[in-house]
Amino acid sequence: MEILLVAAAIVVIGPYLIYVQLIKKKNKVKEAEGSVDVQLKKRYDLIPNILTIAKKFMEHERSLIEDITKLRTQAAKAMSEKIKLDNAIKGKMEQLMINVENYPQLKSDATMVQAMQTYAEVEEHIAAARRFYNSAVNELNNAVEIFPSSAIAGMLNIKAKPFFEVQENERRPINA
Repeated sequence: MEILLVAAAIVVIGPYLIYVQLIKKKNKVKEAEGSVDVQLKKRYDLIPNILTIAKKFMEHERSLIEDITKLRTQAAKAMSEKIKLDNAIKGKMEQLMINVENYPQLKSDATMVQAMQTYAEVEEHIAAARRFYNSAVNELNNAVEIFPSSAIAGMLNIKAKPFFEVQENERRPINA
């Protein structure tokens, strides 16, 4: 009789514990997505200030500034779309920062220097949030893909999430 009770407890408690772990991992990914969103919002809020300062000095670079503004506006979408847009914005902002180097007055302007430093800090925070997100996604994806939790994840329709990955053009060395 005791063996039957222990076996029944294992049959009931085991899947429940797996269920709890899956939900915790899923919520950790949501928390990580929120952290990325907070950092991206900081970047999106900072971009107009940088662009306003840069516009004064770089009137003929208008298309680059317009591209950044358009990408920033599109960025409030689903996480997979955010990953693509985030990479596009990062690339355009890197172009802008490289162009700033060509404008000695802009490069030495105290407001622009402060904005660029703040932008660099925000980028560091975004990188940290991406690492946190990727760690949470890794834990969830492992649970979703490894048996026995994969069976319960399938029943709960919990799916693997995409990682933030470096784009191919970012893997190449920078030619300054």
